[in-house]
Amino acid sequence: MQSKATLRYLRIAPRKVRLVAELIRGKKASEANAILRFCTKNAADPLQKALRAALAAAQNFQLDEANLYIARLDVQEGSKLKRYRPRARGRAYPIQKKTSHITMVLDEIVPTAGAKKKQSAQNPKDIGAAAPQLSKAGLGGKPKFRAEKEIAQAKRNARTARFFRRKTV
Repeated sequence: MQSKATLRYLRIAPRKVRLVAELIRGKKASEANAILRFCTKNAADPLQKALRAALAAAQNFQLDEANLYIARLDVQEGSKLKRYRPRARGRAYPIQKKTSHITMVLDEIVPTAGAKKKQSAQNPKDIGAAAPQLSKAGLGGKPKFRAEKEIAQAKRNARTARFFRRKTV
């Protein structure tokens, strides 16, 4: 079960917000909260606010905070505020005050069967006719969340594969 939080029109440039977003993308929710608490960048506070909002949305579905990780964290460019800066000889140079849109999606590391799900309205005829069926797509397959050891191993293998040699040996 996923929980989502959006923060729009943040008055920090997306390039600066992405620096902090890279620190927490793919991490557990509790670990990301600790990273943001001690990060000195200005973008850390709004990202922590978005994380708290996503955790509050997850509580509405009775999801455990220890079982959540940041599945998706998008930082998009918002609208730009056009302003002018005075320059020499009475000139004015335009400047753009950039804004950001943040979308954070939390997902479960291990899917729980007890999570509350929204049910669609059923016809009175269909209530007793069909029993609910569990989808096999969510149970099997490879897990979405990877431990840090697996990520470090994948990065180590990627570095050796892309090594540049000017001369052949």
